[in-house]
Amino acid sequence: MKLFIDPGHGGTDPGAQGNGLQEKNLTLNIALKLRNILEQEYTGHSIMMSRTTDKTVSLTERTNMANNWGANYLVSIHINAGGGTGFESYTYNGSYAGKAETNRLRGIVHDEIIRQTGFYNRGKKEANFHMVRESRMPAVLTENGFIDTVADANLLKQDAFLNKIARGHAVGIAKAFNLKKKSDSGTTTYYRVVAGSFVSRTYAEQRVNELTQKGFSSFIDIYKQAGTTYYRVICGSFMERQYAEERVTQLKKAGFESFIVVVTL
Repeated sequence: MKLFIDPGHGGTDPGAQGNGLQEKNLTLNIALKLRNILEQEYTGHSIMMSRTTDKTVSLTERTNMANNWGANYLVSIHINAGGGTGFESYTYNGSYAGKAETNRLRGIVHDEIIRQTGFYNRGKKEANFHMVRESRMPAVLTENGFIDTVADANLLKQDAFLNKIARGHAVGIAKAFNLKKKSDSGTTTYYRVVAGSFVSRTYAEQRVNELTQKGFSSFIDIYKQAGTTYYRVICGSFMERQYAEERVTQLKKAGFESFIVVVTL
């Protein structure tokens, strides 16, 4: 399965703007997160992106890239504007072969994004947008919240929420195209939050006590590297990265620096 990911706007085209945010930056952030989730957690696909940095790419260049590559699916990521709230998605409103399949695939992706984000559901729509009209493969354009609505913008300012948007896209695409999770091979990937790594077990035990006093449960994991033994204080072990990132944010607010390690068991 060949997936083409298009972060809307970029370079000299900032897209919509509001509440200190620019659409081009948000779409790129979400798109990169989407790519990383699919690459880290799924197999059976390859990915091409219209841009991976803040650069100008015309609409024609974007669809030409996807068409020439022979992509099986195109997702164009955008942020809305105009004073509304919530999430909506678009497919081409014309008459064309494969329309029913395009809308079926879109439905799976759309529903998963709503499930992951909790966005108000503005509906599954059709429009004459270039990205969905000029692509030779099934395509969807997603509008992920309103940049000029304070409530939506406050969510879009949170990295953990952008992770939810990206994961909604990723899981939806994986379901639509039956991508296999890497953990299906018999292993499971965990995202562990390390709230301290010490050479002395005594210091690690002190950190566990400090965390307990702040309401966090934790345990000590022994980690060896280059002949040195470290005592890592694990404050949360999750199967989805977004929850680990939320824990890192919670710990920082409580005065603890932490980081995420990926463990496959």
